[in-house]
Amino acid sequence: MLLFWILFNVFVLAMLALDLGVFNRRAHTVSFREALGWSAMWVGLAAAFAVLVYFWHGRAASLEFATGYLIELSLSIDNLFVFLVIFRYFRVPGELQHRVLFWGIVGALITRGAFILAGVSLIQRFHWLIYIFGGLLVYSGIGLLRQGEEEIHPEKNPVLKLFRQWIPVTEDYVGKNFWVRQPGLYATPLVVVLLVVETTDIVFAVDSIPAVLAITLNAFIVYTSNVFAIVGLRSMYFAVAGLMEWFEYLHYGLSMVLILIGAKMLASHYYVVPTAVALGTVAGVIAVSVVVSVVWPRRGRRVDEG
Repeated sequence: MLLFWILFNVFVLAMLALDLGVFNRRAHTVSFREALGWSAMWVGLAAAFAVLVYFWHGRAASLEFATGYLIELSLSIDNLFVFLVIFRYFRVPGELQHRVLFWGIVGALITRGAFILAGVSLIQRFHWLIYIFGGLLVYSGIGLLRQGEEEIHPEKNPVLKLFRQWIPVTEDYVGKNFWVRQPGLYATPLVVVLLVVETTDIVFAVDSIPAVLAITLNAFIVYTSNVFAIVGLRSMYFAVAGLMEWFEYLHYGLSMVLILIGAKMLASHYYVVPTAVALGTVAGVIAVSVVVSVVWPRRGRRVDEG
């Protein structure tokens, strides 16, 4: 099994290196068409991997991967709105946004891998933790349901406040550099933005990882479904950033997903929900929230055109 972990991570790192080192060597604003192509490629790779899992471990494991991937992807889509707010708040030039998201995803791969291994190990040793995770998901879902149009304030990030107290930051962006010497070592605003993106992703992981652990405790399936979702998130951001304001009811659907998955964990001792049912429910709830957003849009916009 260790060999499969190594091969999978080598494959993902090779794809990311190809992305940054070949196709995006020069900083540029990612077009909708380019982003759509990369998004389709990552979704296609995830589908191919699900087929591979089917022949490798059978139908149950393949469904678990597909459900975990869909849950993580659906939760990540709403997080794209948060990234959009962060980039607009810090006035990140369009040609630098891809670079920030690239390194943000590399960091997310490391932190989420650690979270997943720790979560699986803890639940296997202390099964009662599954009820705490379930309660956390229900609480998070209710909080998201009541969130409404609450504004997001990146400047209130506690890690960012601490960073600015200890590290000098340049007043403006310096090309695509994260660090510069003038004459001492200074961080550029790109470091600040990356720090906010990374810490925000950790908060996202508190919801998404327990949700996938409710589907399976197979660490490899949980990790690979998370990885495929978050590596595709970067290109998906550029593909749907301009459309995010139309998905006004998406957070209601996501809140229901969290509540339902949390309830599944809480009831796991009494009734085991089939993975196929969980997959269909998640897909159905997300689809309904997107359709409602398109068919019955509200007059207000979530993001100013600015």
